[in-house]
Amino acid sequence: MRSITLHDYKRRTLKVLVHIQQHLDDPLPLKELAAVACLSPYHFHRIFTGMVGESVKEYVRRLRLERAAAQLRQSSASVVNIALGAGYDSHEAFTRSFKTVFGRSPSEFRSARRVEAARVPSGVHYQAESTTMRFRTLRRGGNMKVEFQQMKPMRVAFMRHVGPYGEVGKTWEQFLTIMGKDGYLGDNPMMFGICHDDPEVTPPAKIRYDACLTVGEDFEPRGEIGVQTVAGGEYAMTTHTGSYNQLGRTYSEFLGQWLPRSGYELRDDPCFEVYLNDPHSTPPEELLTDIYAPLQRRSKR
Repeated sequence: MRSITLHDYKRRTLKVLVHIQQHLDDPLPLKELAAVACLSPYHFHRIFTGMVGESVKEYVRRLRLERAAAQLRQSSASVVNIALGAGYDSHEAFTRSFKTVFGRSPSEFRSARRVEAARVPSGVHYQAESTTMRFRTLRRGGNMKVEFQQMKPMRVAFMRHVGPYGEVGKTWEQFLTIMGKDGYLGDNPMMFGICHDDPEVTPPAKIRYDACLTVGEDFEPRGEIGVQTVAGGEYAMTTHTGSYNQLGRTYSEFLGQWLPRSGYELRDDPCFEVYLNDPHSTPPEELLTDIYAPLQRRSKR
């Protein structure tokens, strides 16, 4: 018996990369890709981004553009038809994206004598036929400071925010005003946020976030404030220093670089964030946020 290893994570991620290449014209929903990788849908995207160096959306878009580049060089198809085949609705949108990746317009690319593939973190490029590939993981996460904590289940009052993460402050103000009036802030309860969605994947208007406050068994739901229990068990915790807008980078390093080297997998529960100082009185670069990731150690034969 052995714990899951970096090799296991790379093998799973490689299966996803091959699957994407083989189904490049399909919708490729995240749940499907997470199932291919045998990873939790909650966490798949951040693991993928941390290991590959691109989000799923960025990776798929680039491969479609690289396929289009091959078609420009190897066929006489019109730029418009190639653009449509790459999933673009207009020649202009295709040209903008193509120039971002290749540094020149499709017409200039087609007529150039020599072209070079764009440099990408994973080293993986579009392949017309072969499904044999290798990819390199990013060299981060080795020095990340991570602590392990055994948590008891927590009963929390919460207010659900639906919309961009940048607007959760309004929900917190409303939530804390109500809880303060009812006397639930006097015993220094733990305050944290549960992030149900990754902003790299979920449209801003549909992002779900719970502002949470630990409460006793006597607390009853009221109005917009509900009650839930945060699962206990083993968690890994790392501290993010800086603006909340940069939390995504720490998540990618934590879950996509540190985790694959840890011998653990993530349980099918969301991560949560504990905010250690007040954003109203603390400069953004000095904000401290503890990120908790729910762990399980899965043995394999």
